[in-house]
Amino acid sequence: MPVYNERDTLAEFLQRVRDVPIAKEIIIVDDASTDGTRELLARLASPPEVRVVYHDHNQGKGAALKTGFEHVTGDVVIIQDADLEYDPSEYPRLIQPIIDDDADVVYGSRFLGDGPHRVLSFWHSLRNHTLTTLSNVFTDLHLTDMETCYKALSREVVHDIRATLKQRRFGIEPELTAKIARRNYRIYETPISYAGRGY
Repeated sequence: MPVYNERDTLAEFLQRVRDVPIAKEIIIVDDASTDGTRELLARLASPPEVRVVYHDHNQGKGAALKTGFEHVTGDVVIIQDADLEYDPSEYPRLIQPIIDDDADVVYGSRFLGDGPHRVLSFWHSLRNHTLTTLSNVFTDLHLTDMETCYKALSREVVHDIRATLKQRRFGIEPELTAKIARRNYRIYETPISYAGRGY
């Protein structure tokens, strides 16, 4: 869980994650927050269920994910931001294709269908569809939502690609997708709900 200046949502988000009835470890990487998030994490984290890793200076989402990947020990890794845009209660749906050994990676798609989602602005949607289309051209995949911040990966996938990741900021999304596609991992998408905060 990459975190940067999420003081206002962190406590509720962490409780929602804890409430999901599956065995889990929660790894939070604070990317040098300046709004009191670090102090709140010190109060909320309860090892061994919640482990917090702190960056000394802001490095970006990609760097936070790489740091988190170095600390995972579970069989399935879920990437999720702490901003309450994605609902942790959907973890079982997200990981089921991996548990069933049908997939190595699952993308939660805001555009597939059965979950409620905030209506995006036209330009935001166009930008997302354009980036997804470009990614699909270069990876020969047919994803509907490459930019989703809600992904599940098997531990083997994480261990295979983590040392090769270069992007330190939001370029991590297309880089992850390209490296997963290049290695021919089995990719599924599943519909998710989405409660976007703004732009």
